Amino acid sequence: MFSSPLSADATLAPLEVWHAEELARHMDRAREHIRPWVGPSFVTDDVDGAHATLARYAGRQALDGARLFGIRRDGLLVGGAMFVSFDAAAGTCEVGCWLEPAAEGHGLVTRACTTLLDWAFTTRGLHRAEWQCRADNVRSAAVAARLGMTLEGVRREAWPYRGRRYDQQVWAVLAREWRATGR
Repeated sequence: MFSSPLSADATLAPLEVWHAEELARHMDRAREHIRPWVGPSFVTDDVDGAHATLARYAGRQALDGARLFGIRRDGLLVGGAMFVSFDAAAGTCEVGCWLEPAAEGHGLVTRACTTLLDWAFTTRGLHRAEWQCRADNVRSAAVAARLGMTLEGVRREAWPYRGRRYDQQVWAVLAREWRATGR
């Protein structure tokens, strides 16, 4: 399968069903760190859950929909980037990401999401890409800004987590804006 370099020691490559054990080990390191910031169906607790997540994304990808990619640093799965949604007919997608704590602060998510957005706009011809995050997720919002996205609005109390509701930011970039950055 293909692998795209993100740095001298990091790569981006598809995550597939046969990576379930690797994803489960990664989730053991990342689970509590990412749980507040990602959808509850994504955070798995065991190999069966990891397998189900990977199978769900494989099914969506087979229909030209959502896709899931792993970020590996020195060969170890430390996070990933994804098309949370991908609708070629409508020309839209949503990009998302996650990292375990040890991998933060190295620009891996920004580079991984740049790779995904470049493919979506350049290869697939999409028109619009979104990024959604809890309004209090400062690190996630900073990635959206680094990707050249515009904060379009806040969905009030749209993100439920542990009995509380949080505001959700919606960021977006259009293909013409992406091309204007010369990426």
